[in-house]
Amino acid sequence: MARYTGPVCRMCRREKEKLFLKGEKCYSDKCPITKGAKVPGQHGASRKKATGYGIQFREKQKVKRYYGMLEKQFRLYFDIASKKEGVTGDNLLRICESRLDNVVYRLGFAMSRAEAKQLINHGHFLVNGKKVDIPSYILEVGDVIDIKADSKDSAKIKAILAANDQKPIPSWLDLDKNTCTGRVADLPDPAGIDLPIEVHLIVELYSK
Repeated sequence: MARYTGPVCRMCRREKEKLFLKGEKCYSDKCPITKGAKVPGQHGASRKKATGYGIQFREKQKVKRYYGMLEKQFRLYFDIASKKEGVTGDNLLRICESRLDNVVYRLGFAMSRAEAKQLINHGHFLVNGKKVDIPSYILEVGDVIDIKADSKDSAKIKAILAANDQKPIPSWLDLDKNTCTGRVADLPDPAGIDLPIEVHLIVELYSK
């Protein structure tokens, strides 16, 4: 499957916003966005004013990159969201937030979503007592996420947990730091996402 393998900071520069793709670097002075880096490319600094379609397209690209998804999967989520009751945009963000890799990151079990994907692929997590190695696995209210017992002794996992000890946890998730156990307590809150997202622009783009 095709995937982006270039420098991830380039994606943040293209969207002109922090997408929190590099863990600790995103919160330091080394972040290109903090340093005021320009849009990448030979003509990045002189790009013309975006059209209505261009604005919608960039918003879609921003959200895809934020969650680390390709077009096919993101479009599938939109189709599912549009068939659910309620506001399509909110449904879409709830699906994205409910992915296992995002929840692992939100709980502080990984420094970034990319690292969460890697740890999940390597089988370090249990969902309701069973190993799940699919980063795109969609969690539901009541699901419990555990770090495997032998993985808790890993130096890497210990370092991640220590670094994220004071990380704020979204209100829709519960975390027991003593047992390193998380639980989906409620539906994800789109308003609590730490990135300005105008999801109605994505709905307008896909509804054409």
